[in-house]
Amino acid sequence: MTPSTSPGDDNQVLAEQLRAALHRLIRQLRRGNEDDAISPLHKLLLLTILEHPGIGVGELAQQERLRSPTISGHIKTLEADGLVRRTEPASGDRRRVGLMVTARGRHVVESMRRQRTDRLAQAIGQLPPASRDAIRAAIDALNQLDA
Repeated sequence: MTPSTSPGDDNQVLAEQLRAALHRLIRQLRRGNEDDAISPLHKLLLLTILEHPGIGVGELAQQERLRSPTISGHIKTLEADGLVRRTEPASGDRRRVGLMVTARGRHVVESMRRQRTDRLAQAIGQLPPASRDAIRAAIDALNQLDA
């Protein structure tokens, strides 16, 4: 921070630099995924369902900021591919059906994560030790962010 900049200005600059770096890194990790059989949206939906087992279609649509009919179509495709299954209706509401990731869906997610981790580990391995140390030191601070 220079004498002419305020802490708020410095935070804005740092936030923009971090956002751009994270965006570039995430784009590279997604691009390198060898499993093109599943669309990026389907991967996102699989991850969300895995993180929120039993989530309903309406809740999923709301969380992903998409319309329920749009999500329903994607869920039907994921079901047809054997990646997602619907749970039995809740005892109080027969209309309320949750979504679960199948064993095949879990395998797809694990494979995707493994590929991304391997690519990232390979890239990190090409950095000089000081850069790897800087990344290691930044992880705690990045985990403290609540954006």
